[in-house]
Amino acid sequence: MRTSVSESRVPTIDLRPWLGGDEEDRAAVARTVDSALQSAGFLLVTGHGVEAGLRAGIRAAAREFFLLPVEVKRAYEAKVGGRGWLGPGAEANGYAEGTRTPPDLKESLTFATDEPFEDPVVNAEWYAPNVWPAEVPGLRTLCGTYLAHMATLEKRLLSLLGYALGLEPDFFSRHMDHPTYGFNINWYPGTDVVGEPLPGQFRIGPHTDFGTVTILDRQAGKGGLQVYTDAGGWEDAPYDPAAFTINVGDLLARWTGDRWRSGRHRVLPPPVDTPAEELISLVYFGECTPGTRVESVPAPVGRVAYPPVDSHVYLREKLDSITVG
Repeated sequence: MRTSVSESRVPTIDLRPWLGGDEEDRAAVARTVDSALQSAGFLLVTGHGVEAGLRAGIRAAAREFFLLPVEVKRAYEAKVGGRGWLGPGAEANGYAEGTRTPPDLKESLTFATDEPFEDPVVNAEWYAPNVWPAEVPGLRTLCGTYLAHMATLEKRLLSLLGYALGLEPDFFSRHMDHPTYGFNINWYPGTDVVGEPLPGQFRIGPHTDFGTVTILDRQAGKGGLQVYTDAGGWEDAPYDPAAFTINVGDLLARWTGDRWRSGRHRVLPPPVDTPAEELISLVYFGECTPGTRVESVPAPVGRVAYPPVDSHVYLREKLDSITVG
């Protein structure tokens, strides 16, 4: 029997009391955040100010692209961590856990920071112009507006997270002045496109994200997002069309000395009873400015003292681990 994660484990947080409330309101939000991120690594967030129409517009434009013939899309093909189109079979996110799952049943359009870095070495590895498909000219403007919202929301979230740990509000956010953020538009078509799933094959295999925080705008579906908790195992993620789903990534979990857990999740394959189900997710991956030294927050806040790492050496190793072939 399928179950859904309880509100106590993945609560919904309204950002408005945090942004404009009194100190008691802010402290109450922070306590809820800290508790949820210790148990599941996930939150739902409302009061973010991002219009539903903007998200719908991006989905409509991206879907036009995904429905183009493969030979047209191939002109925009990219590698994992690059900019452009990731076709079927490009990724297997389960690899990051050491599980040799079949490739993920999805296609993606991937984008990242549009501002080059001053360091030519950093620039060579982490910057390239974004590739905007000529066939859907409206996508670029829509994504530009959306990504501006994401940059603002990310910093607000990271300020809340610093406060929730009793640290300076800019403890995390000051390392995000020129991040190598990633933005994926993931298309999960039905079996008419991807075929019957192989044993152990998912739209996205079980994994944790790699960076700081992930901001996900998702659609409800039977072949949708599941999260893992110690209390309930794999359960359907809660859904609110007005909310973003937020999860902690590996780097932030490490930074907090494993006080907060990196949210383990997967996206189920097309459901047997509705095999034509089609979903599109907008996924913003928060990252640091290159060269950020990530050192675990000491006890009593942190629980494990990891050796310090360079944020982007760590990130590159993770991206390489999920590349098929």
